[in-house]
This record gives sequence, C-alpha cells and structure tokens, in this order.
Amino acid sequence: MKIGFVQFCPIFGKKEENLEKVEKLIQKEEADLLVLPELFNTGYIFADKEELESLAEKIPEGETSRFLLELSRRRKMSLVFGIAEKAKNKLYNSAVLLTPEGVKGVYRKLHLFDQEKYLFDPGENEPEVFDDGKARIGMMVCFDWLFPEVARVLALKGAEIICHPSDLILPYAQEAMITRSLENGVFTITCNRTGEEDRVGRKLSFTGRSQITDPKGNMLLQASQDKEEVGVVEIDPLLARDKKFTENNFIFDDRRPEFYKRLLTK
Repeated sequence: MKIGFVQFCPIFGKKEENLEKVEKLIQKEEADLLVLPELFNTGYIFADKEELESLAEKIPEGETSRFLLELSRRRKMSLVFGIAEKAKNKLYNSAVLLTPEGVKGVYRKLHLFDQEKYLFDPGENEPEVFDDGKARIGMMVCFDWLFPEVARVLALKGAEIICHPSDLILPYAQEAMITRSLENGVFTITCNRTGEEDRVGRKLSFTGRSQITDPKGNMLLQASQDKEEVGVVEIDPLLARDKKFTENNFIFDDRRPEFYKRLLTK
C-alpha cells in the first residue's frame, strides 16, 4: 500500500485555487491514500465566527467534498482532508476520509487550539476507525497530538494508520507523533501546511515537516519546513497488527487499566 502527504501553503479564502493546487500537486503521484492539511481549502486564521460560517461546508454535499470525490474516483485513491464543517447549526474543525465510493468517515476535532475555542464547536463523539478497503484508518486533527488518549483509543479500536491533518506552529509536535506511533504500534501520517498567515492582527508561521512514521517509531519520510511537496512511501499496514515490543512485552496486553482510573476523572 502506498501512503503519503500533500504539503502546501493554502491561500486564505481561495477555495478554488487551493483545490486546483492539490489537483496539480498530485497529478503525477501514484498512491492508495493521501492526507491533506487541516483546513486545507480555506486557510486557518478566521476573523470571526461569521467569516468561518461563510467558508464552512456541509459534508458530503459541499463543493470541496464533491471536487475531491471526483478526484478520488479519477485517481483511484483515498483522501483524508481537514475542513471547516457546517452541521446542525454548529461549526466543526473536521477530518474526512473519502474513497472513490464516497465519504467513509468524519472525525470532529476534540481538542481545540487557542483561538479555535472561540470559533469552532468541539467534537462530541469518540474517535472511530474506518476501513477504506486496504487498511483500517483513524483520524485526529493537529492539536490532538498533545493528548495521547486520542491515538490510544484509535489503536485499541484496530487502527493501522492514523491520519493527522495539521496546521502545526509549535516546533515539537512532529517529534510527539513519533511517540504516538511507538506507544501504539501504528503508522502515522502527519500532513502539515507551510507558509505564513497574517490577518486581523494575528500572524502565524507554520512548520511544515510533514512526515510518515512506522509502528516501531521509525521516520519513514519527512518533508522540508518550507517547500510544497508530496511524499509517498510503500508500507504493509498489517505490520501494525503486531503489538510485540520485546519477546516478553506486548503493548496492549501489558497495560494495567485498573491503575489508570484517574484518567477518567477531571
């Protein structure tokens, strides 16, 4: 199975241009699964909730979902992308798994970062795992990296690959995802964006360095900090089913949940 990321710099508010950029970047790529950044079609810094609502879309009927579905069918690949989702009078920072057959799953970001708390509604459902026909796939979004419970829940539910659309600005998030792979015995694909956004009195610089890690915590591929690039590697997702750490240690079997009850309280 060939998996990868599409690292680029979205132009704020220019959906059509961002969609065309993705199509152009992947036109010569052969892959089974590609991950796009968080909020890849809109950009990140929204002036207010009204601006966010004007750019958010319903899934699957929105223009972005329809464009990517056609692209998925034409290229015969699955796509995971980050998008501002409009649903039931709420606005979510979501990740979507799309296959040539249609939308397979939606994950709504549980842990909102900084100013996102004033714009988005937090996700309300436990992360789920979806089968795209080649692997069992879980999703998390950007700041979820700081909360190891998200990746652990996905791994316990059988995820072989965790897709991680991101707009990372902190310098150590990529390193943390190596640990998420190692402690759960899964592949991870972190797709970050590049460039800067300077709007409404806020300026953010994004760290790039999209990456793919394997169940042993090895870095299979990492992009540059500032270039737009697509990275693809070939993997065997079945390797993520082997949870042996040493001859005498198994990642999940060695857990002792009876001593973790504090995790379930605030």
